[in-house]
Amino acid sequence: MSDPVDLLVHGGTVLTVDDASTVVPDGAVAVRDGAIVAVGPAAELRARHSPADEIDAHGCLVLPGLVNTHTHLAMTLLRGTADDVTLQEFLGRVVPAEARLLNPRNVAAAVRVAVAESVRAGVTSALDMYWFHEAAEEAAREAGWRLHTGPTFMDVPEPPDAREYAARLDWARRDLAARTRSPGTRPVLFAHSAYTLAPDQLVGIFALGREFGALIHIHAAENAAEVATVEARHGKRPVELLDSLGLLGPDVLLAHAVDLTGGEIVALARTGTSVAHCPVSNLKLGCGIAPVPRLLSAGVTVGLGTDGAVSSNTLDLLGAVRQAALVHKAGGDPTAVGAEQAVRMATVEGARALGLGAELGSLEPGKRADLIVLDLGRPHLTPRHDPWSMLAYAAQASDVRDTVVDGRVLMRDRTLTTLDESAVLADLEALA
Repeated sequence: MSDPVDLLVHGGTVLTVDDASTVVPDGAVAVRDGAIVAVGPAAELRARHSPADEIDAHGCLVLPGLVNTHTHLAMTLLRGTADDVTLQEFLGRVVPAEARLLNPRNVAAAVRVAVAESVRAGVTSALDMYWFHEAAEEAAREAGWRLHTGPTFMDVPEPPDAREYAARLDWARRDLAARTRSPGTRPVLFAHSAYTLAPDQLVGIFALGREFGALIHIHAAENAAEVATVEARHGKRPVELLDSLGLLGPDVLLAHAVDLTGGEIVALARTGTSVAHCPVSNLKLGCGIAPVPRLLSAGVTVGLGTDGAVSSNTLDLLGAVRQAALVHKAGGDPTAVGAEQAVRMATVEGARALGLGAELGSLEPGKRADLIVLDLGRPHLTPRHDPWSMLAYAAQASDVRDTVVDGRVLMRDRTLTTLDESAVLADLEALA
């Protein structure tokens, strides 16, 4: 008798993104209880398993779902309101708008649109730093989408949630204490930056996060002006400051890390600190180009992020893959970041940056069943000599046909199955 499974994705070329870069032509992925139970030739898995549901992936590429390691999902509400400005001008526009507009209902509506956009783009999970994270979590949970989020600290005069810093610490402690870890997730705590939080505040936030085994996410060294601001206030550059306070470590993920010294790169490697590279946002805000080749050479784990839909305008992580594979070649070395490396940064390396590499980011038995199916029957994807190059340099978000999160099909044949897309878009239009 065949072994029953919940879902069998079969017939496509399976790009596992495992350590051996295994590619299975005419392959299959079997899923039970939200986890991958087998990957291999389609004929073998079809003979071995009896699926309750299946996806015919003939003529398609099957790969791990994309992992967005830095974003602000509810910024979809403000898309297009802060273009063609510097980072500091961007913050001058966005922070006051957030104080006026953000509340749990508006965040939930904006996140539903962000989830719809992400599912369509093959993004199966994201690290989301933003206000009213409880509303974002509920919206993502309703859609069956994997969201990594938690309390955010940003000591500004009028925070949208009106919490003072001391009250925020107590609230964050209660939030973390109430969490139960489910597969493919971990506790998360967000410290906005060293220019919106004082050193003693950073120490307290990081201590709280470490008490609960949380991933701690912080903006750092996004551009030269930020570095100069932090240096003027505290006598040290952002990464130097974090290192001097003992705050770097394998439980820390820096967003951006554009303006780094050689010594700071060494410090990141020494402490096991990871980086979320956001090439589209960095270019659009004129921040510069993060030294990703040097980070990778030093052994730093680098994932990819879109940033929010105000600074990047889309949540298209495949677009970030292409930009990451291209922009670092501008220095004259076409091998600086190769196609496979860029794809890995959006999948398994992103999962490792979140501390979830054992559960997400590749198609291997025992990992969570987060996967996507790309339709290869497109002119811009023909002919297909190399799947890594095709993904990095030619594939588009619109090529994603099916999206599966935790074994649940969230998009089938380009139709969202857990969100009423028309209603979600109309709701955000009304708010905007």
